[in-house]
Parts: sequence; C-alpha cells; structure tokens
Amino acid sequence: MQQVLTVRIRLAPTPEQETALRSTLVAFADACNHIHTTVPENIRNSARIQQLTYKEVRQRFGLSANLAVRAIARVSMNRKAAKELGGKVQVFKPTSVDYDARIFDLRLRDETASLTTVKGRLRVDMRLSKYHLQKLQGTQPTSATLVDSKGTLWLHVQVKREVPPAAEPQDVIGVDLGRTDIAVTSTGKSWSGQAVTKVRDRYARTRQMVQKNRSKGTRSTRRRAGALLRRLSGKEGRFQKHVNHVVSKAVVSEAQALGAAIALEDLTGIRERTNAQPRNSTERRRSNSWAFHQLRSFVEYKAALAGVRVIPIPPAYTSQTCHHCLHIGQRQGKRFACGNCGWVGDADHNGAQVIRLVGLSVTQPRGSELLSCIFRAPESP
Repeated sequence: MQQVLTVRIRLAPTPEQETALRSTLVAFADACNHIHTTVPENIRNSARIQQLTYKEVRQRFGLSANLAVRAIARVSMNRKAAKELGGKVQVFKPTSVDYDARIFDLRLRDETASLTTVKGRLRVDMRLSKYHLQKLQGTQPTSATLVDSKGTLWLHVQVKREVPPAAEPQDVIGVDLGRTDIAVTSTGKSWSGQAVTKVRDRYARTRQMVQKNRSKGTRSTRRRAGALLRRLSGKEGRFQKHVNHVVSKAVVSEAQALGAAIALEDLTGIRERTNAQPRNSTERRRSNSWAFHQLRSFVEYKAALAGVRVIPIPPAYTSQTCHHCLHIGQRQGKRFACGNCGWVGDADHNGAQVIRLVGLSVTQPRGSELLSCIFRAPESP
C-alpha cells in the first residue's frame, strides 16, 4: 500500500527564470479558461476534450505537449468535481501549473528542479532543508505543482511512500475529542483547549474590529482591510494546523509505543447537529471554527506511516455512558456521575474509556470486555 505525501519546496529562480515561470502560469490559466469556454460544459472526458482542443491550445498559448495535456486534464477534473458537488467551474487564475514526470525532474545533489516553461526547459534552484531531504531521499517523484503563493514561487512535489501493514494491536487507545479539551485519551493524557480558545477569540475580536472599519472606510481602507483579513485568516489557519499536528503526533507515538490501535470519534456532520441546538453567536463560532476533520486526517496519515490501526467510532452515547457499568449516567460540563454504579469522574476521560471499549470489541470481538462491565457488581464511588 502506498501513501502520497506533498512536500512543499520554495524555489529560488533568477529574475529571468522567474519571468518565464510566471509567464507559464499565465499561459496555463489562459489555456484552461479557453478550453472551458470553447468546449460544451457537458463534455467532461479528458480524451474527448483533448480531441477538440489540443492542437489549438498548443499553437495559441505556446505550451509544450505535456503542459497542454495537463491543462486539458485540469479542466476535465474541475468539471467532474463541480458536477459531483452540484456547482459550476469558476474562472481559472494564474496561481498553479500541474507537472508530470516528463516535464519536471528533481536533482538532490545540487538541489535543483528541472521544469518545462513557455521559454523552454529551466533548471531552478530550490531551498531544501533537512526535512525536505529526509522526505525526498530515495524517492522518484512523478508529479508536482508549481504554485504562486502571495508572490512567492513554490513547488509542491507529490511523493509516494510505502505504508507498512498495520500491526495486530494488543490494546486500544480511546480518544475523546472536544473543545474544552482538544483530545483526551483513555491512558489519561489530555490537551487543554483553553489556550487555543483564547487565541481564537483574540483573532475573532480583531476580525470584527477590522470588518467594522472596512465597512465605513474609503476604497483604499477597504482594500487594506481586506488584505489584513486574509493575513489574519492565514495566521489562524497555520496556528490551528500546528496544534493539530502536535496532538496527532503525540497520540500516534503513544499508540506505536504501546502496540495499540487508536479508536477515534467519527465526528462527521457534528456542525449540522450542534447548529440545530439553540446557542449564542460566540458558542456557535467556537464550535464551528475548530477543525476536527483535520485532526482526524492527521492522526490517520501519521498512523498509517507508523503501522498503527485507526478505528472510527460513532460518537452516539459515548459521552453519556459509564465506562464502568455501561449504564447511562449524567454529564454536567466536565463532571460525569453514574446513578447505577456510583462512579464519578472526568467526563472526557470517561468518554475516552467508552470509546476504547468499543474499539476493543472491534479488534478483539469476543465480547468479554463489554459484558464484564455490564455484569460487574456496583462499587461505591
């Protein structure tokens, strides 16, 4: 089994090379827009689109054979995605170009990339770190994307790595996700969300102030405010991504050390369910802004590389069930109390224990773990 990782590399072209690369970005976007406007929208097959536009695209926009094919494939892919999502293909902007193995190549010994442009083949310097070299060593990338991000040219290289088969787990670590605590494991580890909430609230107040000034300002004020809002969005997104990377790495590392699988709440559709409940605007913003899906995807791809199995668990009743006797208890904030066996403790830790029990029923389907909880004699709190 293979996993595709994207390695983001900054390019350091000469002024002449940068001009050629940006001209290629413009030509590629113009070619995509031309293809989309001249070919009927109901035609989505790339082979059919190529029959209709290939020669004209090459002659009109000066693209090489493979760049023309990649432009056609970009339009085909976007049309198929738009149909699946029920939307329409938007205007193509000169922000990225797709490359395959015939029109790009990496050379680690002198840290350069060979790219085909409208000005011919160029060998451009790359800025590689130890991280890049570690990810690229011993690989033969077959696809990449040239990206213009806020005036800086990057090369996003897709690297295929062999994923080891998941080892047979000896145990399961349950992970309860939330906002008060970002994640709580059944082993007792937790990552508080208070500092995260404080940072995100600060960003929200800043955005609110900027948007207020933007609505009342002049044209130049609105333009500067819009640029500031985009920068704030980027900083907040990077902060959120960093936190999710830290949490996911710690969870996977612990599971790998213990030879355990990871049972993780499947929170698909949580926004729709929680938004149906009456809440104030602050609580709605806080719950809608945290990227649970991103955290889960980070755990899944890191676990795959580490040979750790991930088990998605339906979240229904996991926070309301007592892990000691499996009866429904009462949760109030961070406190959980079971009226059947009298167990009292942290609600998130209890939820993680319940998730672990469900995960064990999947990895070791003998039923003893859950049944022993049901028939266990009640104990005093």
